[in-house]
Amino acid sequence: MSAKLNVEGVLLFEQPFARVPYENYRKVFRTSQKNVERELGVVQNTCTDLASRATIGTLQRDDALQSIEGMIGRVESLKRKLSDLHETAGKPTQDVMRERLHHLATIETLHSANGPEYNRWADTRLDRWLVDWCLRTGKDKTARRIAKDKGIETLVDIDLFMDIGRIEQALSDKSCTEALTWCNENKVALRKIKSTLEFDLRLQEYIELIRARKTLEAIAYSKKHLISWQETHLAQIRTASALLAFPPDTTCGPYKRLYDPSRWKNLIHSFRTAVYTLNTLPAEPLLHLALYAGLASLKLPVCYDASTMNVDCPVCDGEPRSGSQGLGMGGLAQEVPFSHHTNSTIICHISGKIMDEDNMPMAFPSGHVYSREALEDMAAKNGGIVTCPRSGTACNFSMLRKVFIS
Repeated sequence: MSAKLNVEGVLLFEQPFARVPYENYRKVFRTSQKNVERELGVVQNTCTDLASRATIGTLQRDDALQSIEGMIGRVESLKRKLSDLHETAGKPTQDVMRERLHHLATIETLHSANGPEYNRWADTRLDRWLVDWCLRTGKDKTARRIAKDKGIETLVDIDLFMDIGRIEQALSDKSCTEALTWCNENKVALRKIKSTLEFDLRLQEYIELIRARKTLEAIAYSKKHLISWQETHLAQIRTASALLAFPPDTTCGPYKRLYDPSRWKNLIHSFRTAVYTLNTLPAEPLLHLALYAGLASLKLPVCYDASTMNVDCPVCDGEPRSGSQGLGMGGLAQEVPFSHHTNSTIICHISGKIMDEDNMPMAFPSGHVYSREALEDMAAKNGGIVTCPRSGTACNFSMLRKVFIS
């Protein structure tokens, strides 16, 4: 039976997939635009000056030739800059966009989720999600290996996450330089989303100057970089100014918090949030988001009862994984709501099979219920005796009672 493919549902996860190279190309375009405006602005001013001097008769032939040669030199220099920018950044980004759009276009030509073409596309998508997860959790070498082995380098954002990792490492080393450079490159976009990241970075650099007791440098830094934010951050600037009177070991609440080293971790979190927002990347790995959908359909209260946990249920899997930072599927399942079932499905604790009219539930005298198939198999192996795995109660199979589902 053919399963109709929900293209809109599939593409819900794919907005960041196309947005990241688009943002990269937009940066290339802005850089090109700045170069054009700067160089052609000078050429235009020179032309205006020459025309003005020619009108009043003060233009000399040698001066005109020299000015024209200078304009030609600027235009040739601009041409080289734009050509180099296109070859090093523009063309590779165009190729990435073309590959990704072609990958997305493939799904629109498919009509069934059961065919081999869709399976190949879904396998590639899973590989992309695995690379995304590796990049977000610091497993860069694994991410590169998967991307290379699967031939999907143009379909994953390794370069973006390498930049994120480089800047976050600098912040971990208590340096704001790299992050401030990134803020300057994305100043317009950060202003649109009303991000305060740049102010937070400037404030931290000011705090570090005071921590080092470089008072005069801190005052000069405040005048140069903090005062311009007074319309929106006046209260914070005033508190920061008063910090000059408090040493790093102060116990006064507001100023002790400013000296708190945990501010660097907050800066790393704020930076990553800003990067994700600009590139429309979700805060969590795409692999997790996809798993949430499945876990939400399976999660039941019995998954958190030790006596009813099923070894085959992903939600019941809450054991830590070696080398991982958290729990298994059960850890992810904690983030999703319980599943709503109009009709309950009863699963045998022993066999993991569904109990229904063909595999009726049977109850021990203690009240614990298991499937008929599992208990018959147990009785056949133990001379007609069955034992409840939860209570340890043993009895003859004939003492079990049928349970009717209503």
